[in-house]
Amino acid sequence: MPDSSSNSRALAVIPARFASTRFPGKVLTDLAGKTMIERVVERARRAARIGHVLVATDDERVAEEVRAFGGEAVMTRSDHRSGTERLAEVAAHRQETIFVNVQGDEPVIDPAAIDLAVETIEAEPEVQVATLATPIREAKVLMDPNVVKVVMDFDSNALYFSRAPIPWLRDAAAGQTPRYFKHIGLYVYRREALLDFPTLPPGELERTEQLEQLRWLENGYRILVAPTDCDSISIDVPEDVARALERIAKDEEKRG
Repeated sequence: MPDSSSNSRALAVIPARFASTRFPGKVLTDLAGKTMIERVVERARRAARIGHVLVATDDERVAEEVRAFGGEAVMTRSDHRSGTERLAEVAAHRQETIFVNVQGDEPVIDPAAIDLAVETIEAEPEVQVATLATPIREAKVLMDPNVVKVVMDFDSNALYFSRAPIPWLRDAAAGQTPRYFKHIGLYVYRREALLDFPTLPPGELERTEQLEQLRWLENGYRILVAPTDCDSISIDVPEDVARALERIAKDEEKRG
């Protein structure tokens, strides 16, 4: 069990199923000599505010790979509708107060981003869910439905997440320059909220956009969004692999 110091309370759980609809088996994809899931585990372990890292899967092939490189895997049910539901199953058997959902298809997630997300929820005792967003600076990113966008209120609470470009600029001639934010799929939860999640009814927005975080909003939860310049690359389709490899090469060059 992780120690109880303030820098070690958070448990990082990486939901990793094999049967991805758009890219089956993607967590076992080779990325420059290491599988995607191994790279995600390595990144999570480098975060200073993470005390322990688990991979939650429903496929023995994934579990075997994790154990092979020295990681820890736990088997979970195969009927979960989202990664958050998979984390809730893990949380039911753990006593940590803060859980971090590190996506299994984000092999270049910045450990500093993980730390920021944990610090954000720790600094706001009333906040149950926190996440991250980074500015969008390219039109192709804004228009990509695989990139989730988020809009926030004056206090950085999420108003809505969408695959569409939000906010929509109705009158370009008016000279407005709206800011656009890409949602980074990293979540931090307090244990009580995470255990509640599977009991919350999915709403029309979640079903329409196929975005699990909308369930929180549709059920009245507040999601605090911390801005960051730490961008990431989500491997949604095979074509994303090349971008991830390019980033991995740059990062490894910087680290020497």
